[in-house]
Amino acid sequence: MSQEIRNIAIIAHVDHGKTTLTDGLMEFTGSRDGDASMDNNALEQERGITIYAKNTSVTYKDTKINIVDTPGHADFGSEVERVLRSIDSVLLVVDAQEGPMPQTRFVLKKSLELGLKPIVIINKIDKPAADPDRCEEQVLELFLELGASDEQSNFPVVYAIGRDKVAKIKMDDELKDLSPVLDTVLAHVPPAKGYVEGESLRAQVFNLGYDNFLGRLAVARIYDGKVTKGQQVLVKAEGEETKKGKIVKLSGYVGVSQVELEEAFAGDIVLIAGLEDINIGETITDNEDSELLPAIAIDEPTVGMQFLVNSSPFAGREGKYVTSRQIGERLEKELEINVGLQVESAGGDAYDVYGRGEMHIAILLENMRREGYELSVSQPKVIIKDIDGVKSEPFEEVTVDIPSEFQGPVIERLSNRGFIMQNMIPHENQVRLLFEGPTRGLLGYKNQFVIDTKGEGILASRFLEFRAYAGEIKKRKTGSMTSMATGKALAFALFGLQDRGELYIGAGVEVYEGMVIGNTNKGEEMVVNPTKGKQLTNMRASGSDDAVTLVPHRALSIEIGLEIMLEDEYLEVCPKSIRLRKQGLTESSRKKK
Repeated sequence: MSQEIRNIAIIAHVDHGKTTLTDGLMEFTGSRDGDASMDNNALEQERGITIYAKNTSVTYKDTKINIVDTPGHADFGSEVERVLRSIDSVLLVVDAQEGPMPQTRFVLKKSLELGLKPIVIINKIDKPAADPDRCEEQVLELFLELGASDEQSNFPVVYAIGRDKVAKIKMDDELKDLSPVLDTVLAHVPPAKGYVEGESLRAQVFNLGYDNFLGRLAVARIYDGKVTKGQQVLVKAEGEETKKGKIVKLSGYVGVSQVELEEAFAGDIVLIAGLEDINIGETITDNEDSELLPAIAIDEPTVGMQFLVNSSPFAGREGKYVTSRQIGERLEKELEINVGLQVESAGGDAYDVYGRGEMHIAILLENMRREGYELSVSQPKVIIKDIDGVKSEPFEEVTVDIPSEFQGPVIERLSNRGFIMQNMIPHENQVRLLFEGPTRGLLGYKNQFVIDTKGEGILASRFLEFRAYAGEIKKRKTGSMTSMATGKALAFALFGLQDRGELYIGAGVEVYEGMVIGNTNKGEEMVVNPTKGKQLTNMRASGSDDAVTLVPHRALSIEIGLEIMLEDEYLEVCPKSIRLRKQGLTESSRKKK
C-alpha cells in the first residue's frame, strides 16, 4: 500500500525486441521464474511474435513497476490501443538498423494523443548496420511529424542490446546491465496516484481473460480507492444500465505469475474474477455517484471472411469438433477476449467473421485447428462501407525495405494494385519505399513480394482510414489445377503436371474430385488427374523408364492458403491437413455457377 507504483507499456514494431527486453528486465530484478517468458503461448513461441498483450510486474529500488508487453504486428493493434489507456508512460523500442517502422508510427501516434511522454530505447545497437544517431534523428522527425508537444519531443534515450540484457545512457558509457532502463523509468515516469483514505473505488477494465472455472476475467487499472476480495461492486458504462456484481477472486502480478490478493489499492493493475458480463472500458466502482472514466475506443475491423462447416469428401476424418454449433460456440468464446474481432451469423452453417487483417483471423484459425476444430473458410474480402453517401474502403500505409536492385518490380506491382508512392529513402545499397493504397491491393501480394525480392525484402503495413473506393485493381491472374479424380496422387502424374505451374501436394497424398492441387502459370483453369499411373506393358524402350524427379511442392499453411485462394474456392482447415478446394466439387456444378 505504501509502495510507490509506476505503470508502463513496452511498444514497438514487430521484431524490434520488446519481449526480449521485458524478459531481461524480469531476470535483472529477480522476478523471472526459470525460463518463463512473456511469450508463453505456443504460437507466439513458434513465430517469435507477441499476439496477446500481457502483464508483468518487477520491483526495483523499493518501487513496483507494472509492465505491459504489447503486440508489434498491426493486425493486433486493438490490443495496444486499450493498454495505452491504463499506463502512465511508454518505452518505445526501435531497432537501431531499421529505424521507425509502420507499427512504431501507429503505437506512438496513439500514445502522443493520450498525452503520454515516451522513453525511447534504441535497441540492437550491436547489429553490423546499426546507426543509433540516424535512428534517433528519424525518431525525432517522427515525433514532430505526429504533432508531439515540446515536452514529448524532448524524450530521454537509452541504448540497449536486449538480447545480451545490457543498456547504457550515453553511447560512450560501459555496457553492464539493464539498470539504465529502470533508472530512466524511475526518473521520468510519474508515480501512480496512491490510495487516499475514504475515497470511492474507480477502476477501468483494459484487457480480458477467460478461465474455464471462473468464467470471464477482467484486467483493470485501479485509479481511486481500493478493491477487496468479496466486495460488492457496480459496473457502469456510458448509456448502459448499471450492473451489480461481486468480486470472487482478486489477483496481482509478480513477474508473469499471478498471486492471490485480499485487497489492492489505487495505482495498481489487478486481475478480477466474478463479473460475468464485464467489457473493455467499463468502470468498476462502489459508489452509484462515481464519475465514469473516459471510454476506450477500439478501431473497427477491415477484413472479413466466412467460416463454414467443412463439407468436403474428407470431412470429419481428423476433427473432433465439426458441427456449426461447435464452431459457433468457439467463436463466441473467442469474442470474450478478442475485442478486435466481430462475428455475425450468416444463416445455415456459416458465420461472417471480421478482423483487423488476414493475420488476425489466421491466428484464430490456427488456434482452432490445434484444438481439434475442422472447418472451411472463404476468401478474405475487405469491408466496403457507405460513408456520407460515398462508397469507401480501408486504406493502408506500406513500408518496404529492399535492396535497391529490386525496387523496379516492387514499385510496378504495387502501382498496378492501386498504391501511390509517397516517399523513397535510399541508404547505402538499401532503399525504403513508402506507399499508400487500398487494403484490397495487399491481399494476396505478400507471396509475390517474397519472389520479387528473393526473400531479402521486408514489407510492413498499418491501417490508415476508410477512403473513397479506389476502383478496379489489376492483380496477376493465376488459375487453379483441380483434381478430376479421387485417390492417391502418383509421382508419374505429378511429374507431367509440374511444368504447367506450382504444385501444392506431393506424391502419395490423398486427393478428391474438386480439390485444388496446384496453380497454373498462364492463368487458365485446368482439370487434371493426379492419380493417373503409367501404362504398364511388357515392351521396354531405352529412355522411357527414367526415374521420375519431382520439384519440391509448396506446402500449404493457413496464411499461404488465405493469400492464394481464388473467389470460387474454400480453404479446408483440419487439425492435421490444410487443403484448397473448389466451392463446386464437380465440373458440372462449377459450370452451372
